[in-house]
Amino acid sequence: MSNYIAFDLEGTLSPQDNTCDLMRLFPEGNKIFEVISRYENLLTTKDESYYEPGDTLAFIAPFLILHNITEADIARFASEATLIQGALDLISSLLTSDWRVFCITPACEQYAIHITHKLGIYAHNIACTPFPLDTIRLALTGEETDLLHRTEKNTLILNATDDTGIKQTLDKFFRVELPQTTVGKLIQQVKPNGGQRKTVALKRFADKYQEPLSKWVVVGDSIADAHMLAEVDREGGLAIAFNADRQALSHATMSLASTHLIDLKDVLAAWKKGQRKEIKRIAQEREKRSGTGDRANFHWLAEHDRTRIDDVVQLHQRFRHLVRQSAGKVS
Repeated sequence: MSNYIAFDLEGTLSPQDNTCDLMRLFPEGNKIFEVISRYENLLTTKDESYYEPGDTLAFIAPFLILHNITEADIARFASEATLIQGALDLISSLLTSDWRVFCITPACEQYAIHITHKLGIYAHNIACTPFPLDTIRLALTGEETDLLHRTEKNTLILNATDDTGIKQTLDKFFRVELPQTTVGKLIQQVKPNGGQRKTVALKRFADKYQEPLSKWVVVGDSIADAHMLAEVDREGGLAIAFNADRQALSHATMSLASTHLIDLKDVLAAWKKGQRKEIKRIAQEREKRSGTGDRANFHWLAEHDRTRIDDVVQLHQRFRHLVRQSAGKVS
């Protein structure tokens, strides 16, 4: 009998943040990325209906196009990307022990396919974001180029703490000006596979294999995974937050803070043995040991037992910076 597990990609299988890295390819792109990241936080706080967590790829697309970043550049980054320590060993172990392994990620396909290939995850088990960057660039007109230059200039003079200025400037660009352009209409078709879209992708896989979410394990690390984690936890499956942010931790069944993904191996063996009941036992048992240095820091979070969430968040934040230091600033 097969078991089913779906991983996020960036932060869970690879330490790289592809969107952040791509913005560093041109002068002051990192500053623009900081402003866009803050803009996304504001959209999340205000619960904007047109935004899904993980939409970063669509937000950075105009600037990548302006600076002639290509699909080949993305593929090159993917070929150079590293893996979370223990990820290859864990995936290899799962693939040889009756597990079906999936990857559901907002990352673009040029990046996701390369990374998952390194891990041996089958292409038909990957849900990622189509990103025809080169085709979109062909539609760019001179007038639209002027708009992108002007927006970049306006974005660079913004203070990263000026929430009002950021919201007004980028709302005007992304919601009013850009959608009126040909290139903007094409960018609107880019729907990063995060937030609720990630849950939809998981349900497609579940329907395909006729396995309810109560039989699934999912692993994620950020707000883009929170909806999927919550849905699986609610259905009685196993939702694991790995080196996660507050939003992911708040919706997970259990969590692991570690420099090595292989620390999940025994937990997943326990899932095969006794599913959620056995997981609770082993997670709580290991939580009492308080981990070993930078390894195996487990917490059981289900059944609303989240009274120490602030301490857990602080621990995971340290590991996010430790493991993803090559990805630049993380939330």
